Amino acid sequence: MDTQHLSGAGRLAPSPTGGLHLGHARTFLIAWLAARSQGDRVVLRVEDIDAGRVQVGMIEEAIFDLQWLGLDWDEGPDIGGPHAPYLQSRRPELYNEALDRLKSQELVYPCTCTRSDIARMASAPHLTDAEPLYPGTCRHRSVADASHLAAEGQLFAWRFRVNPGQISWVDGFQGPLSIDPSQVGGDFVVGRSTGEPAYQLAVVVDDEDMGITEVVRGDDLVSSTPRQILLYQALELPIPAFTHVPLVVDFEGNKLSKRNRAIKLSSLSAADVDPRRVVAWLALGCGWTNEFTLSDPCDWLNNCRPLDLPTTPWKLTPQMLRDLRVS
Repeated sequence: MDTQHLSGAGRLAPSPTGGLHLGHARTFLIAWLAARSQGDRVVLRVEDIDAGRVQVGMIEEAIFDLQWLGLDWDEGPDIGGPHAPYLQSRRPELYNEALDRLKSQELVYPCTCTRSDIARMASAPHLTDAEPLYPGTCRHRSVADASHLAAEGQLFAWRFRVNPGQISWVDGFQGPLSIDPSQVGGDFVVGRSTGEPAYQLAVVVDDEDMGITEVVRGDDLVSSTPRQILLYQALELPIPAFTHVPLVVDFEGNKLSKRNRAIKLSSLSAADVDPRRVVAWLALGCGWTNEFTLSDPCDWLNNCRPLDLPTTPWKLTPQMLRDLRVS
Protein backbone atom coordinates (compact mmCIF):
# COMPACT_ATOMS: atom_id res chain seq x y z
CA MET A 1 0.00 0.00 0.00
CA ASP A 2 1.18 3.54 -0.79
CA THR A 3 1.38 5.24 2.60
CA GLN A 4 2.67 8.62 1.46
CA HIS A 5 -0.80 10.18 1.52
CA LEU A 6 -1.97 8.57 4.76
CA SER A 7 -1.83 11.16 7.53
CA GLY A 8 -3.18 9.20 10.50
CA ALA A 9 -1.96 5.93 11.94
CA GLY A 10 -3.06 3.17 14.26
CA ARG A 11 -0.91 0.45 15.70
CA LEU A 12 -0.81 -3.19 16.66
CA ALA A 13 1.57 -3.65 19.59
CA PRO A 14 1.89 -7.28 20.74
CA SER A 15 4.14 -8.21 23.63
CA PRO A 16 6.16 -11.43 23.07
CA THR A 17 5.68 -12.73 26.60
CA GLY A 18 3.41 -15.51 25.40
CA GLY A 19 1.21 -16.47 22.48
CA LEU A 20 -1.66 -14.30 21.25
CA HIS A 21 -5.13 -15.48 22.27
CA LEU A 22 -8.69 -14.74 21.14
CA GLY A 23 -8.83 -11.63 23.32
CA HIS A 24 -5.81 -10.18 21.55
CA ALA A 25 -7.33 -11.17 18.21
CA ARG A 26 -10.53 -9.23 18.94
CA THR A 27 -8.74 -6.08 20.11
CA PHE A 28 -6.27 -6.15 17.22
CA LEU A 29 -9.11 -6.70 14.73
CA ILE A 30 -10.95 -3.67 16.14
CA ALA A 31 -7.77 -1.56 16.06
CA TRP A 32 -6.99 -2.64 12.50
CA LEU A 33 -10.50 -1.87 11.26
CA ALA A 34 -10.55 1.47 13.09
CA ALA A 35 -7.41 2.55 11.24
CA ARG A 36 -8.15 1.01 7.84
CA SER A 37 -11.75 2.30 7.77
CA GLN A 38 -10.35 5.83 8.02
CA GLY A 39 -7.66 5.23 5.42
CA ASP A 40 -4.92 5.39 8.06
CA ARG A 41 -1.60 3.61 8.20
CA VAL A 42 -1.22 0.53 10.40
CA VAL A 43 2.06 0.06 12.25
CA LEU A 44 3.16 -3.21 13.84
CA ARG A 45 5.42 -2.60 16.83
CA VAL A 46 6.71 -5.30 19.15
CA GLU A 47 6.82 -4.28 22.82
CA ASP A 48 9.68 -6.47 24.02
CA ILE A 49 11.39 -4.27 26.61
CA ASP A 50 10.56 -6.60 29.52
CA ALA A 51 13.54 -8.82 28.74
CA GLY A 52 12.94 -11.13 31.67
CA ARG A 53 9.50 -12.14 30.38
CA VAL A 54 10.15 -12.27 26.63
CA GLN A 55 9.90 -15.82 25.31
CA VAL A 56 12.03 -17.17 22.50
CA GLY A 57 10.18 -17.38 19.19
CA MET A 58 7.19 -15.31 20.32
CA ILE A 59 7.97 -12.35 18.02
CA GLU A 60 7.89 -14.57 14.96
CA GLU A 61 4.81 -16.36 16.27
CA ALA A 62 2.94 -13.09 16.81
CA ILE A 63 3.69 -11.95 13.26
CA PHE A 64 2.53 -15.29 11.88
CA ASP A 65 -0.63 -15.30 14.01
CA LEU A 66 -1.68 -11.81 12.94
CA GLN A 67 -1.06 -12.60 9.28
CA TRP A 68 -2.94 -15.89 9.65
CA LEU A 69 -5.90 -13.96 11.05
CA GLY A 70 -5.86 -11.78 7.93
CA LEU A 71 -4.38 -8.54 9.28
CA ASP A 72 -1.70 -6.56 7.48
CA TRP A 73 0.38 -3.47 8.19
CA ASP A 74 2.31 -0.80 6.36
CA GLU A 75 5.33 -0.74 8.67
CA GLY A 76 6.77 -3.36 10.98
CA PRO A 77 9.74 -5.50 11.99
CA ASP A 78 9.20 -7.90 9.10
CA ILE A 79 8.86 -5.31 6.33
CA GLY A 80 10.69 -2.29 7.72
CA GLY A 81 9.61 1.29 7.24
CA PRO A 82 10.60 4.91 7.88
CA HIS A 83 10.35 4.57 11.67
CA ALA A 84 12.47 1.44 12.11
CA PRO A 85 13.41 -0.35 14.22
CA TYR A 86 10.01 -1.67 15.25
CA LEU A 87 11.23 -3.66 18.24
CA GLN A 88 11.34 -1.62 21.44
CA SER A 89 14.45 -3.47 22.59
CA ARG A 90 16.32 -1.81 19.73
CA ARG A 91 15.22 1.75 20.47
CA PRO A 92 16.91 2.58 23.82
CA GLU A 93 18.55 5.77 22.53
CA LEU A 94 15.16 7.37 21.94
CA TYR A 95 13.97 6.49 25.44
CA ASN A 96 17.17 7.76 27.03
CA GLU A 97 16.85 11.07 25.19
CA ALA A 98 13.30 11.49 26.48
CA LEU A 99 14.36 10.55 30.01
CA ASP A 100 17.14 13.15 29.86
CA ARG A 101 14.55 15.79 28.96
CA LEU A 102 12.52 14.84 32.02
CA LYS A 103 15.65 14.95 34.18
CA SER A 104 16.50 18.43 32.93
CA GLN A 105 13.12 19.63 34.25
CA GLU A 106 13.44 17.78 37.59
CA LEU A 107 10.26 15.91 36.71
CA VAL A 108 11.81 12.61 37.78
CA TYR A 109 13.81 11.40 40.76
CA PRO A 110 15.82 8.28 41.68
CA CYS A 111 13.90 5.74 43.76
CA THR A 112 15.54 2.81 45.57
CA CYS A 113 12.27 1.22 46.75
CA THR A 114 11.60 -2.34 45.61
CA ARG A 115 8.15 -3.62 44.75
CA SER A 116 7.95 -5.49 48.04
CA ASP A 117 8.98 -2.31 49.88
CA ILE A 118 6.17 -0.37 48.25
CA ALA A 119 3.57 -3.07 48.92
CA ARG A 120 4.61 -3.15 52.56
CA MET A 121 4.68 0.65 53.01
CA ALA A 122 1.43 1.49 51.22
CA SER A 123 -1.00 2.41 53.99
CA ALA A 124 -4.07 3.30 51.93
CA PRO A 125 -6.04 0.81 49.83
CA HIS A 126 -4.93 1.11 46.21
CA LEU A 127 -7.31 1.47 43.31
CA THR A 128 -5.72 -0.96 40.89
CA ASP A 129 -4.98 -4.64 41.17
CA ALA A 130 -1.73 -4.20 39.27
CA GLU A 131 0.20 -2.21 41.84
CA PRO A 132 -0.12 -0.47 45.19
CA LEU A 133 -0.16 3.29 45.53
CA TYR A 134 3.44 4.54 45.74
CA PRO A 135 3.76 6.37 49.09
CA GLY A 136 6.40 8.87 47.93
CA THR A 137 9.23 7.53 50.06
CA CYS A 138 12.00 8.78 47.75
CA ARG A 139 10.20 11.87 46.46
CA HIS A 140 12.50 14.19 48.39
CA ARG A 141 15.39 13.22 46.12
CA SER A 142 16.63 15.29 43.20
CA VAL A 143 18.18 14.22 39.92
CA ALA A 144 21.62 15.03 41.35
CA ASP A 145 21.20 12.34 44.01
CA ALA A 146 21.43 9.69 41.30
CA SER A 147 25.20 10.11 41.00
CA HIS A 148 25.65 9.52 44.75
CA LEU A 149 23.49 6.40 44.64
CA ALA A 150 25.39 5.08 41.64
CA ALA A 151 28.73 5.70 43.38
CA GLU A 152 27.47 3.59 46.28
CA GLY A 153 26.49 0.82 43.89
CA GLN A 154 22.79 1.18 44.57
CA LEU A 155 20.33 0.27 41.88
CA PHE A 156 17.38 2.61 41.42
CA ALA A 157 14.45 3.47 39.20
CA TRP A 158 13.54 6.85 37.82
CA ARG A 159 10.05 7.87 38.96
CA PHE A 160 7.94 10.58 37.37
CA ARG A 161 6.48 13.08 39.82
CA VAL A 162 2.68 12.94 39.74
CA ASN A 163 0.94 15.89 41.36
CA PRO A 164 -2.67 15.64 42.58
CA GLY A 165 -5.28 16.51 39.99
CA GLN A 166 -7.65 15.00 37.48
CA ILE A 167 -6.46 14.11 33.99
CA SER A 168 -9.36 14.16 31.55
CA TRP A 169 -9.81 12.95 28.01
CA VAL A 170 -12.60 11.84 25.71
CA ASP A 171 -12.25 8.13 25.11
CA GLY A 172 -13.22 6.91 21.66
CA PHE A 173 -15.44 4.19 23.15
CA GLN A 174 -16.15 5.12 26.76
CA GLY A 175 -16.64 8.87 26.27
CA PRO A 176 -15.41 11.48 28.77
CA LEU A 177 -13.11 10.00 31.42
CA SER A 178 -11.27 11.61 34.29
CA ILE A 179 -8.71 9.97 36.58
CA ASP A 180 -6.38 11.35 39.23
CA PRO A 181 -3.17 9.37 38.63
CA SER A 182 -1.79 10.46 41.99
CA GLN A 183 -4.42 8.14 43.49
CA VAL A 184 -3.94 5.32 40.96
CA GLY A 185 -0.40 4.12 41.41
CA GLY A 186 1.05 7.56 42.14
CA ASP A 187 4.58 8.42 40.98
CA PHE A 188 5.48 5.87 38.32
CA VAL A 189 8.63 4.35 36.86
CA VAL A 190 9.93 5.70 33.54
CA GLY A 191 13.43 4.20 33.54
CA ARG A 192 16.05 2.36 35.53
CA SER A 193 19.66 2.96 36.51
CA THR A 194 20.62 -0.13 34.51
CA GLY A 195 19.50 1.65 31.35
CA GLU A 196 16.45 -0.59 30.96
CA PRO A 197 13.48 1.46 29.70
CA ALA A 198 10.02 1.35 31.24
CA TYR A 199 6.72 0.75 29.46
CA GLN A 200 4.99 4.08 30.10
CA LEU A 201 7.77 6.21 28.64
CA ALA A 202 8.60 3.80 25.82
CA VAL A 203 5.07 3.71 24.39
CA VAL A 204 4.76 7.50 24.50
CA VAL A 205 8.07 7.99 22.69
CA ASP A 206 7.26 5.31 20.13
CA ASP A 207 3.71 6.42 19.41
CA GLU A 208 4.89 9.98 18.78
CA ASP A 209 7.89 8.92 16.70
CA MET A 210 5.78 6.59 14.56
CA GLY A 211 3.04 9.15 14.03
CA ILE A 212 0.34 7.17 15.86
CA THR A 213 -2.84 9.25 16.02
CA GLU A 214 -5.22 6.72 17.63
CA VAL A 215 -4.42 4.11 20.27
CA VAL A 216 -7.01 1.33 20.41
CA ARG A 217 -6.45 -1.16 23.23
CA GLY A 218 -8.17 -3.16 25.96
CA ASP A 219 -9.89 -1.37 28.82
CA ASP A 220 -7.52 -3.00 31.30
CA LEU A 221 -5.08 -0.25 30.25
CA VAL A 222 -7.35 2.71 31.05
CA SER A 223 -5.29 3.53 34.15
CA SER A 224 -2.15 3.89 32.00
CA THR A 225 -3.68 6.67 29.92
CA PRO A 226 -3.46 9.57 32.43
CA ARG A 227 0.17 8.67 33.07
CA GLN A 228 0.92 8.73 29.39
CA ILE A 229 -0.92 12.01 28.93
CA LEU A 230 1.29 13.51 31.66
CA LEU A 231 4.37 12.35 29.75
CA TYR A 232 3.08 13.75 26.45
CA GLN A 233 2.53 17.08 28.18
CA ALA A 234 5.93 17.08 29.90
CA LEU A 235 7.72 16.27 26.63
CA GLU A 236 5.53 18.73 24.69
CA LEU A 237 4.36 16.04 22.27
CA PRO A 238 0.99 15.76 20.49
CA ILE A 239 -1.43 13.50 22.34
CA PRO A 240 -3.13 10.77 20.28
CA ALA A 241 -6.75 9.77 20.63
CA PHE A 242 -7.32 6.92 23.07
CA THR A 243 -9.92 4.20 22.72
CA HIS A 244 -10.35 1.45 25.32
CA VAL A 245 -12.59 -1.47 24.40
CA PRO A 246 -14.05 -4.23 26.61
CA LEU A 247 -12.03 -7.40 27.06
CA VAL A 248 -12.84 -11.00 26.24
CA VAL A 249 -13.48 -13.34 29.19
CA ASP A 250 -13.96 -17.08 29.45
CA PHE A 251 -17.36 -18.59 30.20
CA GLU A 252 -16.67 -18.28 33.92
CA GLY A 253 -16.04 -14.55 33.52
CA ASN A 254 -12.27 -14.69 33.99
CA LYS A 255 -9.85 -12.57 31.99
CA LEU A 256 -8.11 -14.63 29.31
CA SER A 257 -4.55 -15.67 30.04
CA LYS A 258 -1.58 -16.25 27.78
CA ARG A 259 -0.96 -19.42 29.77
CA ASN A 260 -4.13 -21.03 28.41
CA ARG A 261 -3.01 -22.73 25.20
CA ALA A 262 -6.55 -23.79 24.31
CA ILE A 263 -7.46 -20.32 23.05
CA LYS A 264 -4.16 -19.30 21.49
CA LEU A 265 -4.18 -18.41 17.82
CA SER A 266 -1.16 -20.65 17.29
CA SER A 267 -3.16 -23.60 18.65
CA LEU A 268 -6.04 -22.83 16.31
CA SER A 269 -3.83 -22.49 13.25
CA ALA A 270 -1.94 -25.70 14.15
CA ALA A 271 -5.31 -27.49 14.29
CA ASP A 272 -6.08 -26.24 10.75
CA VAL A 273 -8.98 -24.10 11.94
CA ASP A 274 -10.13 -21.80 9.14
CA PRO A 275 -9.19 -18.25 10.26
CA ARG A 276 -12.41 -17.02 8.64
CA ARG A 277 -14.30 -18.94 11.34
CA VAL A 278 -12.38 -17.02 13.98
CA VAL A 279 -13.18 -13.70 12.31
CA ALA A 280 -16.83 -14.72 12.01
CA TRP A 281 -17.03 -15.38 15.75
CA LEU A 282 -15.19 -12.14 16.53
CA ALA A 283 -17.67 -10.20 14.37
CA LEU A 284 -20.55 -11.79 16.27
CA GLY A 285 -18.88 -10.96 19.56
CA CYS A 286 -18.41 -7.36 18.47
CA GLY A 287 -22.09 -7.06 17.65
CA TRP A 288 -21.49 -6.18 14.01
CA THR A 289 -23.80 -8.94 12.81
CA ASN A 290 -26.37 -11.42 14.07
CA GLU A 291 -25.40 -14.06 11.51
CA PHE A 292 -22.42 -16.37 11.48
CA THR A 293 -20.65 -15.78 8.17
CA LEU A 294 -17.16 -16.92 7.24
CA SER A 295 -15.26 -13.72 6.61
CA ASP A 296 -11.88 -12.03 6.33
CA PRO A 297 -11.08 -8.81 8.23
CA CYS A 298 -11.30 -6.78 5.02
CA ASP A 299 -14.89 -7.97 4.54
CA TRP A 300 -15.88 -5.76 7.48
CA LEU A 301 -14.22 -2.56 6.28
CA ASN A 302 -17.39 -1.22 4.68
CA ASN A 303 -19.89 -3.26 6.65
CA CYS A 304 -19.44 -2.20 10.26
CA ARG A 305 -18.55 0.63 12.57
CA PRO A 306 -15.52 -0.82 14.37
CA LEU A 307 -16.23 0.93 17.66
CA ASP A 308 -19.97 0.16 17.73
CA LEU A 309 -19.49 -2.52 20.39
CA PRO A 310 -21.31 -3.93 23.42
CA THR A 311 -20.31 -2.14 26.62
CA THR A 312 -19.68 -5.35 28.55
CA PRO A 313 -16.89 -7.92 28.12
CA TRP A 314 -17.48 -10.56 25.48
CA LYS A 315 -17.88 -13.93 27.14
CA LEU A 316 -16.69 -16.98 25.23
CA THR A 317 -19.22 -19.78 25.00
CA PRO A 318 -18.83 -23.56 24.92
CA GLN A 319 -20.56 -23.51 21.52
CA MET A 320 -17.89 -21.20 20.10
CA LEU A 321 -15.06 -23.27 21.48
CA ARG A 322 -16.63 -26.45 20.11
CA ASP A 323 -17.00 -24.85 16.71
CA LEU A 324 -13.34 -23.89 16.77
CA ARG A 325 -12.50 -27.39 17.94
CA VAL A 326 -11.08 -26.18 21.23
CA SER A 327 -11.30 -28.78 23.99
